[in-house]
Amino acid sequence: MNPSRPFIRRPVASALIAIGIVLLGLTAYRLLPVAPLPQVDFPTIQVYASLPGASPETMAASVATPLERALGSIAGVTGIRSSSTQGSSNITIEFDFDRDIDDAARDVQAALNAARGQLPSGMPRNQVIGR
Repeated sequence: MNPSRPFIRRPVASALIAIGIVLLGLTAYRLLPVAPLPQVDFPTIQVYASLPGASPETMAASVATPLERALGSIAGVTGIRSSSTQGSSNITIEFDFDRDIDDAARDVQAALNAARGQLPSGMPRNQVIGR
């Protein structure tokens, strides 16, 4: 006996079975569990630099730019964001997931020390304020 014969002889029943299978599939698809996105903390370090009385433009040009250049040479850096306001600059450095944050903090401190000669004189020492 040909296995397709009952479906050929009863096309309406075949269509109803096909529609039932599609509806069952759509229902099952909607009921599939979806795992939420994992909570991932990106390894980041923030650097705060201040120069009392300096305008935001001066902070960006003479403080944030040299620091960004020095910090950008650190291995494992995936992104650097900075914002400058009246008398201060905040720089956020984001690292690869596999980068050890303590090693990264040491590298950031070394980069800050290396960039010290390019910063305006009389500027208070840069501070690593967060991890």
